[in-house]
Amino acid sequence: MTRVTRGYIARKRRKKIRLFVSTFRGAHSRLTRTIAQQKIRALVSAHRDRDRKKRDFRRLWITRINAVIRENGVYYNYSKFIHDLHKKQSLINRKILAQIGLLNRNCLYMISNEVRKQEDWKESPKMI
Repeated sequence: MTRVTRGYIARKRRKKIRLFVSTFRGAHSRLTRTIAQQKIRALVSAHRDRDRKKRDFRRLWITRINAVIRENGVYYNYSKFIHDLHKKQSLINRKILAQIGLLNRNCLYMISNEVRKQEDWKESPKMI
């Protein structure tokens, strides 16, 4: 029986994996078994952290909005502001509000004052 020279397909597969982990340090970029394990681990971490990044940015936006809103009014905070915005059916999302608060606080003050003024106006006839 003739001798079969193996390695073309396996080498191609290993080379593809090695390209993925070429920037890793130590055995993580040299040993085939460790390379396979680290590739799986890296992909799992990337998948998990994509969702985590969304959460972290939402927390950052909420913190920034709350800081700016609390400077403006003593008894006014983020949750009341968002509640009033939803009542008004405003289409401004948290990301845009945080950018406005960061770049132009006066504009966010105007938005919050407008929302509060309308809510106070709606509540005042009920007390009479």
